[in-house]
Amino acid sequence: LADGAGTLAFSYIGPELTHPIYRDGTIGKAKEHLQDTAKALHQQLSATGGYAYVSVNKALVTQASSAIPVVPLYISLLYKIMKARGLHEGCIEQIQRLYSKNLQGKVKLDQEGRIRIDDWEMKPEVQSEITSLWPRITTENLYELTDFASYQSEFLRLFGFGLDGVDYEAETDPEKISGTPISVG
Repeated sequence: LADGAGTLAFSYIGPELTHPIYRDGTIGKAKEHLQDTAKALHQQLSATGGYAYVSVNKALVTQASSAIPVVPLYISLLYKIMKARGLHEGCIEQIQRLYSKNLQGKVKLDQEGRIRIDDWEMKPEVQSEITSLWPRITTENLYELTDFASYQSEFLRLFGFGLDGVDYEAETDPEKISGTPISVG
């Protein structure tokens, strides 16, 4: 690799509420392996001015997070609280903050050698509010106590649904893409 080469992996830790999924099982073991690998790579790359870091990011609506029990509800609640406090960031805003504030000059790392841009999610006052509201959420008050509508909208957009300007009721020919017949074989 060229002198100064760097690598950056993305991870998620989350609060104790999600630790049975994100820290205690096979996902947690994979995250530990990622961290260990980054440390070993960092030792090698730093000798030539490079780096290898793990960035611990905020909970986001992704295909992976959507499939994990409890996480969609947690994200729905988190987004409502973070939006009310002016702390919410989408994927692009979060990565912009990572590069502009955390990878410029001296890189700020936690005790484990990770960059933490989940810092706004993990603020004690944010987590305290989640802990307080979590046991009160029911089917009847889901939309009042959480931002499930936003979560659902982001989830649908991951798969190409809920997009402005698309007529989802229009007839389609599954054998054609953009008017071009598909040949099989």
